[in-house]
Amino acid sequence: MLNLAAILRESATRRPQAPALLHDGGMMTYAELDARSDAVAAALLARGVGPGDPVALQAPNIPDFPVAYYGILKTGAVVVPLNVLLRAPEVAHQLRDSEARTLITWVGVADEAARAAAKADVPDVFVINAVADSPGRPFHELTTPVSDPVPLAERAPGDVAAIVYTSGTTGLPKGAELTHFQMYMNADIPGRLFEIKAEDVVLTVLPLFHVYGMSSAMNLGIRFGCALSLVPRFTPEKVLTAIERDRATIFDGVPTMFGALLAYAEDHPCDTSSLRVCVSGGDAIPAQVFDAFEKRFGVPILEGYGMTETASTITFNPSPDDRRAYSVGKPVWGVEVQIWDEDGRRMPPGRSHVGELVTRGYQTMRGYHGHPEATAEAFASGWFHTGDLGYADSDGFLFLVDRKKELIIRGGYNVYPREVEEVLYHHPGVREAAVIGVPDERLGQEVKAIVVPRPGHTLTVAELVEYCRERVAAYKYPRLVEFRDTLPLTGTGKVLKKDLL
Repeated sequence: MLNLAAILRESATRRPQAPALLHDGGMMTYAELDARSDAVAAALLARGVGPGDPVALQAPNIPDFPVAYYGILKTGAVVVPLNVLLRAPEVAHQLRDSEARTLITWVGVADEAARAAAKADVPDVFVINAVADSPGRPFHELTTPVSDPVPLAERAPGDVAAIVYTSGTTGLPKGAELTHFQMYMNADIPGRLFEIKAEDVVLTVLPLFHVYGMSSAMNLGIRFGCALSLVPRFTPEKVLTAIERDRATIFDGVPTMFGALLAYAEDHPCDTSSLRVCVSGGDAIPAQVFDAFEKRFGVPILEGYGMTETASTITFNPSPDDRRAYSVGKPVWGVEVQIWDEDGRRMPPGRSHVGELVTRGYQTMRGYHGHPEATAEAFASGWFHTGDLGYADSDGFLFLVDRKKELIIRGGYNVYPREVEEVLYHHPGVREAAVIGVPDERLGQEVKAIVVPRPGHTLTVAELVEYCRERVAAYKYPRLVEFRDTLPLTGTGKVLKKDLL
């Protein structure tokens, strides 16, 4: 038996009065979180929800998310976390695809969620923080306290604990089936790598509906009995305020967050002395941002790499004393990674040997829910194909180059967008940059840069083209440059390149 909710039950047993959740409204202890999730579990069981039943959960980083999340797991049901930024047609697709019959949503998106539930024929909709005119039924109907702890439903390690949908940056989202064992290990192993302690405070701004925030912040923190400092929505001011208020020791983020914090801190002094380590994932962090952040805040960044399908960790830099700057680290315990060429042959180490990263081990999903053909394609030759390009150095550290689907082929030459983006990030007038390939009749594709200037800087197309031309090969530099006020981002802060085309 292995029910992932055991991580909460065990921490509540060991440290009942320790803070589990810190938030704008106060604090919730481990005993309270365990009891409140028991109430949700008992109410769901009374309504016929049981082992294997998908239950959708849509909420920002507020205390009700972990309360509902662990309550669902305690029944043996399957959590289906949904992005709060999705529109009704997108929510309806994920409800139908996951076969969820119950939706727990949040008042801020309740109208959109209710329309989606109606389209997907989902009969039971509960609304967190419901008001008088909210659709569905108030979530508090599921939170009546119970006198005795709810026994954890018996689940096999290979049973599905969650169906988490891919971000859909390159196509229609698919639901990755993540098991109880897989998710437990993805909380346990990374925490051990950077020696997390019960006294740590994890700044939790990564969305809990995304696998990175769910596994590497929430489940990891609960597994080791830490306090989670919840920030519902990322802004530099809110994050820095929470770090100072709660004396956060660990910050997990994506590259855009580190860049935004760096820019904000230039004019807004703050006390971040409590931080002992930062973790970056979700995308490759630009070297300029990496170096400037460590210098400004005096805290090391440990970069890792993972995917929704791997729940979430594949590789990690083990510690501040054992890392390789700009690398995503080495495979974590029990995980294998190789670099393959287009013919499925393993490539030797070295920067000149770029290929696709393939992986296998306990961390890979069981499959895409209801999509056996896509599952078979992803696991061709017995390894999970990540779709990411990279190389390994002679010591086994892995370096990401780009997404395979984002590779630009200009006149027969391969152009890796990230390489050009790194150059642009070093320009003092560039705040954010994304490089894409656009159709070209003569060359097949042309290189285009979309740039967000830093406040107070005036940039020209000719200036940036020349800046890049002096620093990369002739076939790599962008001939096209477009200026924008912002870049489109997913709910987790990753640049949505398909919206730039």
